[in-house]
Amino acid sequence: MLVANYTSGSVAVFPIHDEGSLGDASASVQHTGHGTNPERQEGPHAHSINLGSDNRFAMVDDLGLDELLVYKFDSAKGSLTPSDPPFAKLDPGSGPRHFALHPSGKFAYVVSEMKGTVTVFSNNAKTGALQPLQTISTLPKDFTGSIEDAEIEVHPSGKFVYASNRGDANSIAVYAIDPNKGTLTTVEIAPTQGKTPRSFEIDPTGQLLFAANEKSNNLVVFRIDQKTGHLTPTGQVLDVSEPVCVKFLKIE
Repeated sequence: MLVANYTSGSVAVFPIHDEGSLGDASASVQHTGHGTNPERQEGPHAHSINLGSDNRFAMVDDLGLDELLVYKFDSAKGSLTPSDPPFAKLDPGSGPRHFALHPSGKFAYVVSEMKGTVTVFSNNAKTGALQPLQTISTLPKDFTGSIEDAEIEVHPSGKFVYASNRGDANSIAVYAIDPNKGTLTTVEIAPTQGKTPRSFEIDPTGQLLFAANEKSNNLVVFRIDQKTGHLTPTGQVLDVSEPVCVKFLKIE
């Protein structure tokens, strides 16, 4: 199990025993440094950690450093060692939060909480090297409210990217992916019919998107247009107290 610790700005790996319990940490790495925002980036804040498709590399969004750090991961030992290069930089004051990998493994997408942007990277699956290709806004044109981006997902088809806006926007930005370049074009910015969409999840078939509106205590279901990526409310709204994460689990 790989863990990102926000407050301390560190990451760790724990072995999982056969019965499901966790052993002592097999790896722990403390990030150091700070960003340009003295209030939010006074030190490192590791916000998420994700494995690549072949489990050879672990990518860490550090909100406090404006860096996407890359570690070589040894699944047999449970170890993390800095890759070469060890990180990719984002724009100062971005506050990278979450990471999503394209199904092809060629591209990666990072949503930045503090600037309301998605940054596109090329991904070298052999070396783990990430190169920035594009940064695009998640917000409506001329938006002036508070910015708090949250979640990002790539559609299972590899055709679309979705990113949620908390703050005053309360919406999900929808993008079409250029299949050759991996870059994004905005399709729409769709209201989530609630407040503070801290999380959302696309179902495994790619037909539905479930938006978790934390501050309005509801889960709103949208249908995904398979040709355009456009979101249409289904009319299904589930009452859930302060939802902050949605995941699908395969039942054997």
